[in-house]
Amino acid sequence: MECRKALEETKGDFKKAEALLTKWGIERSEKKVDRETKAGHIDSYIHAGGKVGVLLELLCETDFVARTDDFKRLSHELCLQISSMEPKDVKTLLKQEYIRDPKIKIEDLVKAVIGKLGENITIARFTRFKLGEK
Repeated sequence: MECRKALEETKGDFKKAEALLTKWGIERSEKKVDRETKAGHIDSYIHAGGKVGVLLELLCETDFVARTDDFKRLSHELCLQISSMEPKDVKTLLKQEYIRDPKIKIEDLVKAVIGKLGENITIARFTRFKLGEK
């Protein structure tokens, strides 16, 4: 239904409709930011060669959402981002450009998934390990 509405508002322009849907998703996500996140999962990633690894705690509101492919995909993408860009904390991570698309920030990536899944999602914490570093 929203796709149809977006296409009507953009007079059939698919690119503009996609951008409008993303905007609507981000607006919806901002309404959910105060909701408590108790469910989620811990994800891990070991980079090729085994010299860099990441542990990430990603939270959402319900276990149902934590098991979705979109949530798992976001978790994996965040692990890749942390592995390659070495953010010092969650705040820094959220402000970074996304490695797969520098036009968007990690914060926008998370908001897009919040808009799609309809639940608040928060990055609780992460740790990046590099062989030989203390």
